[in-house]
Amino acid sequence: MGELVWEKRQFGHRARLALTPAQVRLMDDQAHAARAMWNQLHDLWQMTPKCQRALTRMDQALRQARKEIDWYGVLPAQAAQAVLKTYFQAWRNCWDRRADEPNFKARFRTALSVDIPQGRDLQIKRVHRRWGMVNIPKVGRVWFRWTRDLPVGKLADRENRITGARLVKDGLGWHIAFRVQTLESKPEPHQGPEVGIDAGVNLPLALSDGNHQDHGRPPRLPDGTADRDKWLNPDEKAKLLRLEQRAAHRKSFRKSKERSSNRLHATYDQIKQLRARATRRATDWQHKTTTAIAKQYGTVVVEQLQITNMVKSAKGTIENPGKNVAQKSGLNRSISQEAWGRTVTLLTYKTARNGRTLVKVPAPNTSLRCSACGFITPGSREDQATFVCKNPACGWSANADWNAARNVLHLYRIGLVTIPAAGRAVVRRTRGVKPAAAR
Repeated sequence: MGELVWEKRQFGHRARLALTPAQVRLMDDQAHAARAMWNQLHDLWQMTPKCQRALTRMDQALRQARKEIDWYGVLPAQAAQAVLKTYFQAWRNCWDRRADEPNFKARFRTALSVDIPQGRDLQIKRVHRRWGMVNIPKVGRVWFRWTRDLPVGKLADRENRITGARLVKDGLGWHIAFRVQTLESKPEPHQGPEVGIDAGVNLPLALSDGNHQDHGRPPRLPDGTADRDKWLNPDEKAKLLRLEQRAAHRKSFRKSKERSSNRLHATYDQIKQLRARATRRATDWQHKTTTAIAKQYGTVVVEQLQITNMVKSAKGTIENPGKNVAQKSGLNRSISQEAWGRTVTLLTYKTARNGRTLVKVPAPNTSLRCSACGFITPGSREDQATFVCKNPACGWSANADWNAARNVLHLYRIGLVTIPAAGRAVVRRTRGVKPAAAR
């Protein structure tokens, strides 16, 4: 046996909080103070000349604001410093072309969150099998759902510990996301089968060996439009329709530049709860599916997709209007619902955790090329769901997503892989890989 290699691993664990109404108000006040502080930093950044923008100068302005504005006092000092660091990190991500520029955070369109950067402030304790308690600064002891083992108490040391947390609010209430650091043994490389994966709309994940992963929810309604609520059951869809009609009715009485009523916001909150429930079901399916794939296969091959370019609108301009705008809008909505980027992100860290390998290959023509004969023949992809090779010498037909998955695996086997470098993907052929057909 080889020498055991240890490596540090950092991950997050999210748990639901059980709060009293008073604690909910306190946490809402902290989140709104953090949001207002972000907006103040953003305004100060835009008014400050470029030559004077510095972390120390912004920190001094933040400290002065906390002295002059009383309601900033509900936000702990460490959380206020975390807002400043997060804002500067957002600009670094923008400069590195990983994200867009930071912008203003509106009151009702921004997810509320508060950061707890120091893990020692949490004082986590497990009460019994299902529940634990955590200390939140300026809120007190709070119950949370205990769904996995955490390095707390006697299990915590310098290498295995909770380094911090973040409080996040969605339609289902407040949650806490722990930042966990552990020291684990590095898994040995797994010699398992190879598989190519094509992400689609009709078939969420098509695998080259035919072991397709489908969540059993049709992406289209009987009239052909995209089903944006496919993760809800019929009763929940009917309730959502009633709530949307009620919200539209109450909104019709609001005059221009008039503040929305509390009843309208209560209806919006109910809609958010149903949307959050659907999102949680979709994420749960993705986690379970990617975990099964990462444990079963030794090499997972996916496409290098530019999803941002794929979901751009087709409406065009006034001078050059687009074509099939409604159909393209429905396709964009279906792609966004399937969350292809999140699937690749989950596979990336899960394959590494299990000693597997994730490889990306170029995406062009994988859905147009026949995986049986290797030719691209016009008219082979006339149907969205079925691929029929128009090559007279071939005539092979199969599911279109399965055909693309076989092509994805074939590109890896001939050594055509993409290696991200300096923010772009370059195509490189690997040596020592024998060409082989995907079939």
